[in-house]
Amino acid sequence: MADTFEPRPLFGGAITVSLPSTLQDVSEIRQVPDNQEVYLDPLGFSSIVFDILERVEKPDLQALKLHLDDLVYEDAGQTKVWRTGDAHCAKLPLGTPVITLMATSPPGEKMRGRANEPEFVVMLLILIRLVEQQTDIIVAINAPHVKCEFEEGSVDLEHGKGGVLVGRAERWRDEVLRTFEVKDWGLFGGDGD
Repeated sequence: MADTFEPRPLFGGAITVSLPSTLQDVSEIRQVPDNQEVYLDPLGFSSIVFDILERVEKPDLQALKLHLDDLVYEDAGQTKVWRTGDAHCAKLPLGTPVITLMATSPPGEKMRGRANEPEFVVMLLILIRLVEQQTDIIVAINAPHVKCEFEEGSVDLEHGKGGVLVGRAERWRDEVLRTFEVKDWGLFGGDGD
């Protein structure tokens, strides 16, 4: 089933992006930190998280790997990076550094011991570096692979086989890259653009 995307306001409308229409805003269910927007797929286990963070003073790829380590801190030693690459957000100023990464990690601490504990989680990260605003934005698309939710043997990232859940996460990532737009630069402090 193909996702239908619709524009969503993030951070009070300061940023807009198109997301699958089925995703639910977690802030309607529980408290979410002010620097974060979290959306969950009620039809599965996937999620997408937008994090506004202070810029890490490292080269782009090192900064992205540092942010990845922060996300998977307890499992950093077991997390495997499969691919990294430069990207472009179509609605951001030309030259805005954007880097992507695909990694796998074991289930996080909050997922362990649950009936639907995933075997592993595929993470697609986008790092958007707003240099003048001293800001890193991390977009994390998480695709937990729960035993009954994916076909055994359908995922072999070493040989380029992602399976249905990874393909879906990649479509979400591509839509974020195509539609992510800052409407109010004042969100990052200063007097805006």
